[in-house]
Amino acid sequence: MRYTQLGRTGLKVSRLVLGTMNFGPQTDEADSHAIMDAALDAGINFFDTANVYGWGENKGRTESIIGNWFAQGGERRDKVVLATKVYGNMAADGDAWPNHDKLSAVNIRRAVDASLKRLRTDYIDVYQFHHIDRNTPFEEIWQAIDVLVQQGKILYVGSSNFPGYKIAQANEAAARRRGGTIGLVSEQCLYNLAERRAEMEVIPAAQEYGLGVIPWSPLHGGLLGGVIKKEVQGGRRASGRAADTLADPTTRAQIQSYEDLLDKHGLEPGEAALAWLLTRPGVTGPIVGPRTAEQLASALRAVELELSQELLTGLDEIFPGPGPSPEAFAW
Repeated sequence: MRYTQLGRTGLKVSRLVLGTMNFGPQTDEADSHAIMDAALDAGINFFDTANVYGWGENKGRTESIIGNWFAQGGERRDKVVLATKVYGNMAADGDAWPNHDKLSAVNIRRAVDASLKRLRTDYIDVYQFHHIDRNTPFEEIWQAIDVLVQQGKILYVGSSNFPGYKIAQANEAAARRRGGTIGLVSEQCLYNLAERRAEMEVIPAAQEYGLGVIPWSPLHGGLLGGVIKKEVQGGRRASGRAADTLADPTTRAQIQSYEDLLDKHGLEPGEAALAWLLTRPGVTGPIVGPRTAEQLASALRAVELELSQELLTGLDEIFPGPGPSPEAFAW
């Protein structure tokens, strides 16, 4: 495994991030524990989750699965850089009691204590805002965070799904605080070959303020994982967003060109899509969310892939990015 610093911090994290969203809804607890063991054995030390994972009446289930894994000992907790998130409504029926969601100081305090209990740990390495809160000023948010840092409950703070201007607002507000708070150190955003809008504003803002970029959905819901090839071979068919996207003839032709290009270079599509993200400026590491040990093994191979300039050029031709900001939208 290869490692890098998380943004401008001294924290060393693996170039792949283990996403846990499937733990509980798709993968049972025993298999989830086996995947986490395999990830740790392979050198992955950065694990990502969220308080709402488990979904519906099982919100919080994923954090509990991770907590039970930590409780097995073997230095599991000490070896893991643990990231979780706050913002979502934790009510099973979706009808939150006032102040039981978003980023008010009272909900941040409540949510972190609940996550710590489920995770069976006394601290969270990277506490992430899962979404912007349009009604809570950053001055209030940072005051709440400073208290949690002083209490030793969290060490660093990150954002998720933030636009570029909110990254700027958040860190400028942090810089104004007396004594100085470190501010955001990471941004978790939707970013992959097929979805490159983050290059317009989010990634430039993250780089300017020293945030590590952690892309989620690196295979774009399976679309970049060899979905057409699997269909032809009689394997798992596309579903959900990937199936809807493939229904468009233009997009299907684009994905076919992508798979043909990688076949020419003797590469698996999913592994190449992850390896491409590892070449992108500002990217710390993509989040991989394996349902099985085999999917984890495939993701691990991506770290060792060296993509040729010819292949990178070909990928840009199939999936052109927006270009540098602001020129991409200014003229």
